[in-house]
Amino acid sequence: MTITLSHAEYQELLNANQAEVDPNGDSISPIPDCLGKGYSRCIALKEGIDLCIEEYCLHDDVIVKQGDRPHPLEYTVQQTCRDGINTQHYEMYGCGLAPKEQWHRAKGERTVSINVHIEPAAFQRWVGDIETLPIGLKPLIGSPEQKYHCQSGMSFSSMRTVFQQILRCPYQGVTRRLYAQSKVWEMMALILEDMSETKSSKVPTLKPGDVERIHYAGEILRSRLNNPPSLIGLARLAQINDHKLKVGFRQVFGTTVFGYLHSYRMERSRQLLESGNITVSNAAQIVGFTSRSHFAVAFRKKFGVNPGIYRKQRHSAV
Repeated sequence: MTITLSHAEYQELLNANQAEVDPNGDSISPIPDCLGKGYSRCIALKEGIDLCIEEYCLHDDVIVKQGDRPHPLEYTVQQTCRDGINTQHYEMYGCGLAPKEQWHRAKGERTVSINVHIEPAAFQRWVGDIETLPIGLKPLIGSPEQKYHCQSGMSFSSMRTVFQQILRCPYQGVTRRLYAQSKVWEMMALILEDMSETKSSKVPTLKPGDVERIHYAGEILRSRLNNPPSLIGLARLAQINDHKLKVGFRQVFGTTVFGYLHSYRMERSRQLLESGNITVSNAAQIVGFTSRSHFAVAFRKKFGVNPGIYRKQRHSAV
């Protein structure tokens, strides 16, 4: 079953349960019982900076439709766990205009995420002169009429460390807020460094053996679409450190490990559906999607058509 909601309906559900305020001033809201189990915790930081920590597991697939809207700077670091396998990635959104879109959350996945909104003025106070930003980061500061910039990538070891530090802040009161704020900016710095196109001098030089290991890592991913290893696990299997693997994937394949896996899943599913001898559900399962609706959203986003319609079109054309 898939629950489809407008953004207003989704917010109404979230606001149905009154938030509690703990002694630290954090606002804690439970996930509505009709959607799943979990909570959302908002931590009060400096003006212009909002931090929200979410932990939940949904009963059903949920799709939330959103219209055009102004958008601040935002980044999300999300960890999902299914069948004992953890994956973690980040998404960075620039300020500007967020277009009409919909987001999807799959049932049965334990999700833990940190979400940070930063007003442009607060970001500018932090970085100083916007004109000094590396050219690859300037799209983060867009005009209100300009579609926002979006970029994603797999988390690496230092990101995962800060992620856990934010979740497990050991302090209370004012010290807690100062600590959380410092970690929010530390995570921001790690993401910006990962995004920057000017860090070529810091990119490790790939030796022929490294390139072979990265190609071997790609073979591992292609052979394990329905049960891929974590980034650390993949690095160990390919006998290369996780940072070199992550950077090397971009050099060798022009995308992130996560992007490579997702792209190959989509291409393989397209090939399976073209054969006409397999159902949409089976194709989704073969390439690693446990939710047919989640697969349909990803396929439609990639190829502009529902997988069921694509299968019928290709089969009838034979």
